[in-house]
Amino acid sequence: MAVWDDLTGQDDAIAIFKAAAAGGSAPSASIVAVAEGGAAGSATAPGSTSGSPTGRSMTHSWLITGPPGSGRSNLAFAFATALLSPGTPEGDLATQRQVEARTHPDLAVLSTERVIISIEEVRTLVASSQFSPSVGRYRVMIIEDADRMSERTSNVLLKALEEPPERTVWILCAPSDADLIPTIRSRVRTVRLRVPSVSDVASLIERRDGVDPVTAERAARHAQSHIGMAHRLATNDEARRRREETLERVLRIRSVSDAVITAASLLEIAGADAKAITEERDAEEREHALRSLGIEPGGTIPPALRSQLRQLEEDQKRRATRSLRDGIDRILVDLLSLYRDVMMLQLGSGSELVNLELRDRLEALSTHTSPAATLAAMDAIATARQRIDGNVAPALAIEAMLTTILRGGAARKGNDQ
Repeated sequence: MAVWDDLTGQDDAIAIFKAAAAGGSAPSASIVAVAEGGAAGSATAPGSTSGSPTGRSMTHSWLITGPPGSGRSNLAFAFATALLSPGTPEGDLATQRQVEARTHPDLAVLSTERVIISIEEVRTLVASSQFSPSVGRYRVMIIEDADRMSERTSNVLLKALEEPPERTVWILCAPSDADLIPTIRSRVRTVRLRVPSVSDVASLIERRDGVDPVTAERAARHAQSHIGMAHRLATNDEARRRREETLERVLRIRSVSDAVITAASLLEIAGADAKAITEERDAEEREHALRSLGIEPGGTIPPALRSQLRQLEEDQKRRATRSLRDGIDRILVDLLSLYRDVMMLQLGSGSELVNLELRDRLEALSTHTSPAATLAAMDAIATARQRIDGNVAPALAIEAMLTTILRGGAARKGNDQ
């Protein structure tokens, strides 16, 4: 099936799901696939710690784990397509299109734009999971970012897993099985994804997006093998410019006042990036909503329909908030790659640099600071990410981070005790 073609660097995991979709006609219980992350391709049966990675048997629960950008969600939807397909070439194509559009009658998807998944959303999904499939072999339920469920919300899902309908398939998404409560982990079969290589991601971007090999390789390297970010860097000039500007501003910091000013500018860059991501999508969603309600563009909205558009606007505001947080985190990950490169140069490891274009400046920085100072800078970035995740004001967290990096950079090589 062509549905597997856009997945890269995950041959072991793909083989597991292909075999599972091809074997047997129906599971004895529901199937749960948790996607959005990855390590080495392996599978674990529910309640056990090991399992055959090529086992053909269907199990009532699946968990796909791995780092961001490894293709967890893509693999989950590919598996769903294989399960829902009737098996004919025409049926495969039609099913693939319906799954991509999220319009298949036997597919339900919970993809939150919020920081957490609400208990009401999970309850609604659990209720719909009780229906039998209407046109396919299975009824497939997908929850992306399952790590965003609180313990109370997770317990609602747990009840559905303990007493599953015979032909319901649950697909969840999470970076690690440790992000789920132990009782859910004991009821899933885990498939771990690995981080795809830069060359694998570059080949995918080149083939799928039609960019030249040099641009594809640079985007994959700068994205650190994050497939979604590599796509954006390869196809969006503004995204590339913002990344370059971020690193340049940090490299120019010479004083505490520079650190404070740079922190504010990084937030502006993150905000502009988040706005660029959401603005076009928001406009498309509003246009589609007006069209579905029978309202011409620019036409007057009847009072009875305003509540529906108000709900859409609230959802878009929540998505903008999450997009801003994601944008800030992307900046911090880019900074982490910068100091990772400095560390590689200081240790003489010979590893390929992420920011190869800045090699001369990174070599100069590596000779003027010690490995201890570089490690302290990386720790400061990790601490800033943790603080922002804990709802500390991003401006304060980034200012503290840059000040720490500045002070550590003042230590010359050989002066650390």
